[in-house]
Amino acid sequence: MAGTVKDHLAEALIGLFVVLLAAGFVAFAWARTGAGEGSDGVTLTARFPNIGGVTLGTDVKVAGVKVGKVVGLELDPTSYQAVLRLTVDRGLKLPIDSSAAVSSEGLLGGNFIALAPGAEADMLKDGGEIIETSGAPDLMGLIGSVVNRSGGDAPAATGASEPAAGNAPAK
Repeated sequence: MAGTVKDHLAEALIGLFVVLLAAGFVAFAWARTGAGEGSDGVTLTARFPNIGGVTLGTDVKVAGVKVGKVVGLELDPTSYQAVLRLTVDRGLKLPIDSSAAVSSEGLLGGNFIALAPGAEADMLKDGGEIIETSGAPDLMGLIGSVVNRSGGDAPAATGASEPAAGNAPAK
């Protein structure tokens, strides 16, 4: 048996290298995606009518600064609203009247949850719920409404013999 290991030492070393490389990739992915994080933060809940583009791991920001991430999402079967679980830094104290909105980083950018602190003296506690929310804007719907606009605001064309509505003689 001792001769077998000696004869196949190169194969054993290559196998060990592959296993270590795979473990390195797993560790890198774990650290890069932030898997396992969130246990040291405050967990909050927020209900949205539409969370288009928001997934697990989506950033939660206050004034453009990342303060947390989305750690859970599900559909409430009774209200048909998306229920998000967010973790935010424990040091961040948010008033109970704070609001949350699905915002976009631009026309081509991803979405994030924007928190706007309120003015109340009482603070949200771990497990609290943000009541004031607004969902993701339907950008394609907005663009479509501008493109397909029928011109209803434009004044109607008038003939030369008729005075325009604003220029009618006073009686």
